[in-house]
Amino acid sequence: MEHQLTVARTARYQQLGELSGATRRVWFVAHGYGQLAAYFVRHFAHLVAADPHLVVVAPEGLSRFYLNGTGGRVGATWMTKEDRLAEIDDYVAYLNQLAAAILPRAAPDAAVTVLGFSQGAATVGRWLARANFRPARLILWAGAFPPDMDFSVATHLLRHLPVTLVCGTNDEFIKDEDLRKQREFLRRLGVEPTLLRFAGTHTLDRETLTALAG
Repeated sequence: MEHQLTVARTARYQQLGELSGATRRVWFVAHGYGQLAAYFVRHFAHLVAADPHLVVVAPEGLSRFYLNGTGGRVGATWMTKEDRLAEIDDYVAYLNQLAAAILPRAAPDAAVTVLGFSQGAATVGRWLARANFRPARLILWAGAFPPDMDFSVATHLLRHLPVTLVCGTNDEFIKDEDLRKQREFLRRLGVEPTLLRFAGTHTLDRETLTALAG
């Protein structure tokens, strides 16, 4: 018979920028499947360099694994299908604890942007449904809002929340039809998302990030 035991564990995150009462903008950015926060956060370095009032926080998924075989490069994941609901509960609790540690150290009226890339898009959607703050906007990059979320919860979360969808024109995992379905899904939840495309694949794009930060 299977049993479960809740335990404490160590989570890690990356931060760009100096967090203080002068911090006017905070970005929480969630990586995709098989990535590590230390590498993912580098995509945002130019934003912080251009804005001393911006801090970017990149949490890392709680589960790590070797990307090839039993050695070499390591990646992280937010969840798998195995014990799925418990993994969601764990990362939501982790992200809530992280936000509670970060946000009180910024300006009281700091604008919070939440960006999820690929697997991280569904991750931040589930997180925000149980978060203790409301972001200024949500960016879903090469990923989708979780379709299995309770409709009433999702509608409440997204009400009056600006949502931006971003995807490369040559994304190998997301096709035009997928984007169309995601836009229709969000519209059913009462959201008219903004769609941004860039010439590229399943990755972050510097120029698009710069435009979003402007």
